[in-house]
Amino acid sequence: MSIRLKAVSVRLGDVDALQDITLSLDAPTVAVIGENGSGKSTFARLLGGLAPRASGDLRVLGLDPAREAKQLRRRTAMLFSNPDAQIVMPTVAEDVAFSLRGDRLAPDETRRRTMDALERFGLADLAERPSHDLSGGQKQLLALCGAFVRDPDLVIADEPTAYLDARNARTVATHLFAPGGHRLVLVTHDLALAARCEVAVLFAAGRVAAVGEPDAVIAEYEGMLRC
Repeated sequence: MSIRLKAVSVRLGDVDALQDITLSLDAPTVAVIGENGSGKSTFARLLGGLAPRASGDLRVLGLDPAREAKQLRRRTAMLFSNPDAQIVMPTVAEDVAFSLRGDRLAPDETRRRTMDALERFGLADLAERPSHDLSGGQKQLLALCGAFVRDPDLVIADEPTAYLDARNARTVATHLFAPGGHRLVLVTHDLALAARCEVAVLFAAGRVAAVGEPDAVIAEYEGMLRC
């Protein structure tokens, strides 16, 4: 995974969202768990270069998100719980193609990669459909498609199944965990999903409360919830 944090803090307004985080993550799949307001989403945004650190040292895939933001964006993709926040183009095919705009591909290559991705995510028949007319599950698949069409090295997913029914949540999870070379940081309240990862990180009050094998970290979290 190659994520390194040393004494990293993040301040949002007058709130210390993350405090003195020192962490080293190398597993291909990492679950991030904890209660609402614990710092999970801030951590995800920090890794993706969307939340600046106030102090400390951070490297994601060997890159400093503050100084090497452009290089990091080329190698990472972020996925959020609300796909409407990521869908920007009028039709399904246009939205996926928009993700490739920075690659400066020939039009034929852009179309080929777009259609291949739509086929992979079961959206080929919806290519000309207005993006915002899709169901919630279809929209999240479109957001996934837009992320994966770029072949990212790292996918950072913040509650990607939060608003989905069981069937669509299972479909999204299948794509997130599919073999293919990408690494995954998954912020989730779904503890069964977290258990599928190789490492779990538990946040509490803006700090790392536990890190390690998922079953043990989940058990610690469940113990906190019973207190």
